[in-house]
Amino acid sequence: MSVFHAFRSAGGQRGGEDAREHGDGPGGGDAPPAGRARRVAGWVTTALACALVLFALDAPDRLGRLSAGQFVRIPVEALVVAALALVLPARARRWVAAPAGAVLGVLVILKVLDMGFDAVLVRPFNPVFDWSFLRPGFEFIDTSVGRPAAIGLTALIVLLVVAVPVLMALAVLRLTRLAARHRAWTGRGVAVLGTAWVASAALGAQAVPGVPLASGGAARLAYDHARQVRTSLKDRGVFARQASVDAFRNTPPSRMLTGLRGKDVVLAFVESYGRSAVEHPEYAPQVDAVLDAGTRRLKEAGFGARSGYLTSSTAGGGSWLAHSTLLSGLWIDNQQRYRTLTSSSRFTLTRAFGEAGWRTLTVQPAITRAWPEASFYGYDKVYDDRNLGYKGPRFSYATMPDQYTLNTLQRDELAASGRRPVMAELALVSSHAPWASIPSPVPWNAVGDGSVFDGMGKGENAAWPSSGRIRGEYRRSIEYTLNTLVSYMLTYGTKNTVLVFLGDHQPAPTIAGQNASRDVPVTIVARDPAVLDRISGWGWQDGLRPARTSPVWPMSTFRDRFLTAFGSTPAASPPPAASHR
Repeated sequence: MSVFHAFRSAGGQRGGEDAREHGDGPGGGDAPPAGRARRVAGWVTTALACALVLFALDAPDRLGRLSAGQFVRIPVEALVVAALALVLPARARRWVAAPAGAVLGVLVILKVLDMGFDAVLVRPFNPVFDWSFLRPGFEFIDTSVGRPAAIGLTALIVLLVVAVPVLMALAVLRLTRLAARHRAWTGRGVAVLGTAWVASAALGAQAVPGVPLASGGAARLAYDHARQVRTSLKDRGVFARQASVDAFRNTPPSRMLTGLRGKDVVLAFVESYGRSAVEHPEYAPQVDAVLDAGTRRLKEAGFGARSGYLTSSTAGGGSWLAHSTLLSGLWIDNQQRYRTLTSSSRFTLTRAFGEAGWRTLTVQPAITRAWPEASFYGYDKVYDDRNLGYKGPRFSYATMPDQYTLNTLQRDELAASGRRPVMAELALVSSHAPWASIPSPVPWNAVGDGSVFDGMGKGENAAWPSSGRIRGEYRRSIEYTLNTLVSYMLTYGTKNTVLVFLGDHQPAPTIAGQNASRDVPVTIVARDPAVLDRISGWGWQDGLRPARTSPVWPMSTFRDRFLTAFGSTPAASPPPAASHR
């Protein structure tokens, strides 16, 4: 008898047949070999059903809490279902058990999703917003591991999404039949364990340190996600009210960014450059040394720098949420907000530069297809993987090295004569997970079309570093990008160059550490001292490395602070509400 057939027997066989399967019927002790095999299969199936239900009820929703001690608990949900099995007639019992099992299966899927999202994005799964991460997740696996692995994993996930609720429903059906058949034992067990649950809940008893004996995790998870759905459905209205407030929307161009006239402004997001990179003991000694050396080299060349911290709207991934948060001045922490924002007329930092006379552009080497949201930001030019002219190797997820990205900006835009000042937003992705392939710097005049990097990259699907190496590879990637930025300013920076660079978000907890903040360093570099004088009241640290005590602002406040510091005057009349298509 297969395990699946044994599960089916829970819902389809009559009580006498089920009793014989477990040796409870007449002649059970003298059963022939075939009968003994069925009886053993029945007990094994029952044990599997118990284990499956216990895992579903007591497993935590965070991977870091998963331990054997989590299962030394009394789940109140099991006691409730067992009590119902005692008092309900057979037909009603089946109608309660099967849906309860299916719901429990859905909760298991939610727990697994919560574990995955917490491990990567440092937050639980949102059933309303987070389906949009499926495509980026598939693409990341595709480029990091390979198409067959991405397809195989997708197929496995689909299979589990279907199979888990079905198997859980069959398991609960089987166990409730068993409970109803052994009413006396079930009644005593519910009474004893129920009393123990109440006492443990009242006294906070723990069988394992840090793990309460009384468990109601499944019910709490269902409640939390239901509340999350309710809040998420209301978020569109909340966000619309927030977006309708914009002090700079009606500011005339003549009163916009007057303190930066004639300057080229380069705004560079450094992938996964979080506070942990400059404070975590595994990274700080080397990364801080790079920042301090860069500060000295820049100072010798006549440049100054100031650094602080911003709190990102995301962690572990979702870089586009951080980019849109900083540029729009609104807190964008989910895909619904992002889509609402990018289909609105919200006044962005890039539009402010454009209206004030700058040529605005973005360089996005990780974008490999059409990007309709670009029109929202108001760029005059979009550079991406399709038109950057790169002929070199791929570096795992990164389509090209950061040095090539910066060199292309310089060659194609900033080196032109008789041009307008440029405001450029860049995404520097050499420090993107999986940190499997990190380029080496080359002389700037040798970058060319990128073929100079041949032999350095490991291409798509490069093997992830081992668990013992991945942190070191992450650190090396951050060092590479920071050294590249310093070298770029020393090579091409002038009195009219202003560099703003910051992290988009912290890396995943396996890199940043558990309970890490969402803070990212932010730095402004300029040769003209008047530029840094305008932010002297911000309290930022001198140099490229922020101090532990440096101010921490929400990333959404940067737009207004930056505009104000550099001579923009808020509009006198109230701005119109954001329009949504």
